[in-house]
Amino acid sequence: MVPRYRAPLPYPPRPQLRPLPEFSGTASPRPDPTVQARVEAFIVEQYAAGRSSRQLAEPTDRSFSAVRNILSKHGVHRRGSGAESLRGPSA
Repeated sequence: MVPRYRAPLPYPPRPQLRPLPEFSGTASPRPDPTVQARVEAFIVEQYAAGRSSRQLAEPTDRSFSAVRNILSKHGVHRRGSGAESLRGPSA
């Protein structure tokens, strides 16, 4: 008898966040300095609070690379990629 397998279930997509109204459409090669300063302050503050670079790219209407460059510009030490490993009692 040949085993019958069920069709694999698709993995649910990550929710896409919309840009915040104050940052929507503000990304440009030469952004307004006051808006750019607010974006940078928001990114640094939220990254320190635990949000990931990808979670900050969408609401600020910036690319992942732009967020990474802003963090580097401000001397923020970036966390490693992936979820934090759980450390529990040794079995």
